[in-house]
Amino acid sequence: MLGNRFAGLMSDKVAAARYDVMKEALKYRKIDAYAHAYTQDAQAKVQLAYADDLGIEKLIISVPIAKKMGETPAEFKAYNNQVLQAMKRYPGRLIGQVTINPVYQKESLEEIRRCTDQGMIGMKLYNQVRINNPVFYPVIENFIDYNMIIHVHGESQLGVGGYRMKYDVKTTPEISLPEDFADMAKRYPEAMFQYAHIGGGSDWEYACKAFKNLPNIYVDTGGSNNEEHMIDFAVKTLGEDRVLFGCDGAYLQGLGKIISSGLSENQKQKVFFGNYNNILRKSGRNIR
Repeated sequence: MLGNRFAGLMSDKVAAARYDVMKEALKYRKIDAYAHAYTQDAQAKVQLAYADDLGIEKLIISVPIAKKMGETPAEFKAYNNQVLQAMKRYPGRLIGQVTINPVYQKESLEEIRRCTDQGMIGMKLYNQVRINNPVFYPVIENFIDYNMIIHVHGESQLGVGGYRMKYDVKTTPEISLPEDFADMAKRYPEAMFQYAHIGGGSDWEYACKAFKNLPNIYVDTGGSNNEEHMIDFAVKTLGEDRVLFGCDGAYLQGLGKIISSGLSENQKQKVFFGNYNNILRKSGRNIR
């Protein structure tokens, strides 16, 4: 009996030793739905080096990244120009999302048209305004016709001892919360929203639960946090079609959390590539 158990343990160790995680990882096509922000060419080279090693075909990039960046039209146009330049420098690998500040509605709409005409495939908003601020309504209403996703930075602070801390994360008051996303998803069911980085350190269980019955909200898996069962919980709660692979600069963690999850091979294919490509297909910009 003891001999059989020992033999079984040795067999498990041999199987583990033979497991090639990179071989497993490279068999999936991948789109990084949140490839962090692009600020300079040196950063792009680092991103692409990781992407090459890990088999990531496309990286979705954008700016701004800081709390006070991209406030004025001149600023957000300059950041979009950086992204457009990167797209030209690395055609077919880096794909941009236009950033705007909806406080400047006329300039924002003009910038959306300019950047999508040059190949950008979505919109990225940081903390300029909350996603459900009424000033954003006209921009969203215009953007619906593009059939592209609206990617917004969001957070929900972890509670302590069962008490939720009123989202006091010491950031700008315009940070978008899960409730704000839910509000807008109900107001604009035709629009598509991406809640950024469930692996970014916030309460991912709470966010996923808040979005459960809102089919036009997607989440990406970006961030360096790797809590156990995060990916499985997101897929179970939201469905296998609404979870997007993303790294947010944490490439090894981003890949590892999907590979080590309990998802089926078909579900991993969807999360890594298929789900985001289906979003791109709605605007006719899908990857073949």
